[in-house]
Amino acid sequence: MFALLPATIIIAAFSITKPVKENKPAPPIITTEAKSRINKMMQLYIDSSKTMGLSALIFEKGKEVYFNAVGYADKEANKPMNRNTIVRIYSMTKPIVGVALMTLYEKGKFKLDDPLSKYAPEFAHMQVFEGTDANGKPILVPAKRQITIRDITRHTAGFAGGGNSVLGAMVRNADIMNKNNTLAEMAKRLASVPLAFHPGDQWAYGPSVDVQAYLVEKLSGKPFDQYLQETIFNPLKMMHTGYYVPENERQNFAAVYNRDRQTGKLSRQPDSVANLLNTYRWTLKQGGLGLTSTIDDYMKFAQMLVHKGQLNGVRILKPETVKLMSTSHLSDTITKRMWLPDRGQMGFGIDFGVRVAPPKTKDENNGIVGEFFWDGALSTLFWVDPVNELTAVLFTQLNPYDQVKLHNSFRDAVYGEYEP
Repeated sequence: MFALLPATIIIAAFSITKPVKENKPAPPIITTEAKSRINKMMQLYIDSSKTMGLSALIFEKGKEVYFNAVGYADKEANKPMNRNTIVRIYSMTKPIVGVALMTLYEKGKFKLDDPLSKYAPEFAHMQVFEGTDANGKPILVPAKRQITIRDITRHTAGFAGGGNSVLGAMVRNADIMNKNNTLAEMAKRLASVPLAFHPGDQWAYGPSVDVQAYLVEKLSGKPFDQYLQETIFNPLKMMHTGYYVPENERQNFAAVYNRDRQTGKLSRQPDSVANLLNTYRWTLKQGGLGLTSTIDDYMKFAQMLVHKGQLNGVRILKPETVKLMSTSHLSDTITKRMWLPDRGQMGFGIDFGVRVAPPKTKDENNGIVGEFFWDGALSTLFWVDPVNELTAVLFTQLNPYDQVKLHNSFRDAVYGEYEP
C-alpha cells in the first residue's frame, strides 16, 4: 500500500505522535488557607481552655512550611509555649526505640520471626492465664507457641497489663517497672507473670517496647540509653532529647495540666508528680515511655523517616527497613485489637500505627493511606505522610489523653476539612 504514496506522506504518517501529557506536581497540602485553618484551630483550643499550650511544626517536601506556638508551657511562671519547650513525649518514645532495634536487625543480630527466648531465655516457657478455678486460683496453660520478636514489635506478645483482678494483682506484685530495676531485672520480672493471651492471638498495648529496649541493650552490648544517644540522637543532632532533663534546661521544661472530665477545668499537675521521671537519674530506662524532647528535635526524627532513613547525609536505616516498619504486620486473623480501632482504619507495623484505608466518617482521624504515626499519653502526636512527603509534630502537655479531640481537629485543619 505504501508504494502508492509519496515518500513525504509515508514519513509524515510515521511521525504522528500523541501529545505528551505533563506530569504536574501535586498541589501543596500546606497552603495559605491551610495555615490560616491551623492557626484558627490552635487559638480556639487555647481560648476555650481545652489545653494550656500548643505548638505545631510541619515540613513538606523537605522544607519547613508551618510553625506556630500558642498558650503557655508554664502559665504560673508566665512562660509561653515555644520552640525551646521541652515536653514529655511518653509513647512517642516507642518509635525511637523501634528504630534503634531495627539498626541491629540491619546488622544481622536477629530475625523478626526468631523466638524471643533465643536472646532472652527467661521468656522460653511462658504460660497463659485462662481465668480462675472455683477456689479463685489462676488457671494456667502453656503458651501455644513462643513469643517472637515480631510479636514484641507489633504488640501481639500477650504480656499482661492487668484486666482480670487476679492477673492484675500478679502484675502489681511483680513490680515490673520499678524505677530502680535494670532492664534485665524488668525482663525477668515480666517473664515471671503469665501472659494474658496466646502469642499472636490479639493486639494489646503493653510492655513490649520495654522488652525491645532490653534486646537493644543485650544485642548491642551497650547500655540502652547510650545506644540511643550514639545511634540516633547524636547523628541526627537531637541535642535536647533524653530521659533526664539537665538542671540548665529545666527552665524550658513544660508543666503538665490536668483537665477535669466533668467540668473541663484545667489545673496544674504538681511538679513533684509531673517531673518525677525526668529529674532523677533512675536506673530503669523504659522503652515504652520516658523520653523528653523539643519539637525541632522530634521533627528531625520524623524527617529522617520520610526521607527513607536518612537526613542531611546521615543514614540511620535503609529505605527497605523503613518500609518494613511502616507496613502493617497485623493479619486479618487478629481481630481483637484493644483500642487500636479508635485511631481509625489502622493496622500496626513495627512500633508505628499504619493507616490502611481512608477514614469512613468525619469523626475518624483524617489522614492519607500509607501514613504511619504514633502519639503520647499527654496528647502529643506525630505522623509521617510519605505520599505528600509531609511530617507533622504537635506538642502539648494535657492529661488525660486527648479527651478534647485535639488530634482530630489538627488533622482536619492540615488536610482541609476543619470546621470550628
